[in-house]
Amino acid sequence: MNFRVGAPVSPVVSSTVITEATRPSLDRTATTHPTDRRGLERFEAGAHIGDFELLTELGAGAFARVFLARQRSMQRLVAVKISADSGTEPQTLAQLDHDYIVRVFDQLVLDPPDDGSPRLRLLYMQFLPGGTLLGLLRWVRATPPAERGGRLLLDAIDAAMTEKGEIRPTDSSVRREIAELSWPDTVAWLGRRLAAALDHAADRGVLHRDVKPANVLLTAEGVPKLADFNISFSETAGTSPLSYFGGSLAYMSPEQLEASHPGYDRSAADLEARSDLFSLGVLLWELLTGTKPFDDTGADDPAWGDQTRLEAMLTSRSEGVSEAALQQLPPDCPPALRRVLLRCLEPNRTDRWPDGTVLAEQLDLCLDPRGRNLVDPPASSYRIRLRPFMVPLMALAIAVPNALAVRYKTWQNSGLLVQRLEPAAREAVHIVSVVTNVMSFALGAVILVFLSRHAILVPRALRAGRRVSAETLGLAGRQSLYLGDRAVVVAVLFWVTAAAILPATVKLSTGELATRTTVQFLTSNAIGCAVAATYAFFLITFYTVRCVYPIFLQRGHLFRTDAAALRGLLQRSGWYLAVAASIPLIAMVAITLLPTEDLLPTMVSLRVVYLGSVVAFLGAYVLFRAIEADIRALIRVVDPREN
Repeated sequence: MNFRVGAPVSPVVSSTVITEATRPSLDRTATTHPTDRRGLERFEAGAHIGDFELLTELGAGAFARVFLARQRSMQRLVAVKISADSGTEPQTLAQLDHDYIVRVFDQLVLDPPDDGSPRLRLLYMQFLPGGTLLGLLRWVRATPPAERGGRLLLDAIDAAMTEKGEIRPTDSSVRREIAELSWPDTVAWLGRRLAAALDHAADRGVLHRDVKPANVLLTAEGVPKLADFNISFSETAGTSPLSYFGGSLAYMSPEQLEASHPGYDRSAADLEARSDLFSLGVLLWELLTGTKPFDDTGADDPAWGDQTRLEAMLTSRSEGVSEAALQQLPPDCPPALRRVLLRCLEPNRTDRWPDGTVLAEQLDLCLDPRGRNLVDPPASSYRIRLRPFMVPLMALAIAVPNALAVRYKTWQNSGLLVQRLEPAAREAVHIVSVVTNVMSFALGAVILVFLSRHAILVPRALRAGRRVSAETLGLAGRQSLYLGDRAVVVAVLFWVTAAAILPATVKLSTGELATRTTVQFLTSNAIGCAVAATYAFFLITFYTVRCVYPIFLQRGHLFRTDAAALRGLLQRSGWYLAVAASIPLIAMVAITLLPTEDLLPTMVSLRVVYLGSVVAFLGAYVLFRAIEADIRALIRVVDPREN
């Protein structure tokens, strides 16, 4: 048979370019894909087409046949797809080049046959010996949930390779990685790569529109690659959308089903990347559980017409994933993966993940145990129970260290200064001290709440189910990362104010204030300030990093700029730890520098603050190590490039 070589094409997934010239409505597919199969039926295993020897048929459908072939000039095995020479598939394929998309090497356009059948085109592409996800699904359904794991994927691949006479790799870091994964992690690992492939295609104006297990091929190492051989369509294609799509309907998004229904004013031109993400969500759910997320049993009734079948499927999807389907999730499925898949399957596309990049990042999160447990804690976790109590917990975290510091300062100053004053001066100092403490704490609380209002109000809005813009989410998230620092600023301002007001009050009341007394007063004030600021910082930061900031990441808006803020928070935590370590040293220095006559009345308070600050430092160190680990995990979440 004669042929001529067409223009080479780049590696790709067979799809549809989103241009007005190449996006026909689904109800006109009969004209897009000619149904004359006479040309296709001439080819059998053993035949030669130019440089290619057809070895065995891999699949056949209404519009194409796919063979395993040997390319003699290159001495390699390739997959050869033979289809009618119509449409813009080669031009579509030429736009894509991605690690997780099947590589297409070139095309041949065959001379028209003498019998009047359509001119044919041959695409030859990368041959992947590991089978498809459809084959893997058979293994999943035959394996009890408790026995599923990464090894199951490798076993399915090895079986497919043995069937084709291929030898599995003996030294593969990828296979070793997969072998250690749980089954939910394996599904997330596969899904993360497929989401990246779909995003690559969508960025170039290409939709897949037929994401399903049969169209995902596997390498010998277990890496998934998107393909579309058009071999799963009905053998009796006609103008009916059900005939055209065949078994693909179960994976379609609601809007794609509507485009197939003549009663809806929607066409293929209305589809967008989030339609493919819905299909990917169905595929991943089926891999995870062995069953599809929607019950389409009634839609298989042969007595139903096409429109009735489509309406039943649209109804089931509009109702969302049922409780019965949720019960099929394996016990070890992380809450993060459940959340990610459910958002993929939202009936309204505006509620789904905005694009494949965000979905890939979320699936990456599902593979990070510490990160996913921060963002999506188990339902019984204290982190979920504490989230609604942000304001009282922050108030407590600020009040307790400040109260202890005030108690120490009062105790210390009483022995050094207040007890030596006249009763009137002592009363004046007491009144000024109380008023200063109350007003400073109240004013500081108002300032802190105002500066952090988004971090406080947005989580409440999210719990109430209200929509929040990405910009507001980002602002609230960044504010939450600075809550500890703002509490420190408020505390320092309070203590600096007290350091200025109280000595001035003594001076006005007595007419004198010895330099030695002033130094002792300022030293006790500095120790109190360090206690109040440092320990409030660690308590608030521990709470916000574990309970507050992850709330904003659940919405899928991973702000990479937050990585710098998180690194800064980690650095500042180290500084505050150094301050916490210095408090016992300052107390010890204060003991050694006090004159003999002042040592006895202050010895007890200094010993208490010394021993207490040592214990508190150990607690701060434990919090610091937990904060450090959490921040490093969150950095990996918001900026996957850190992985």
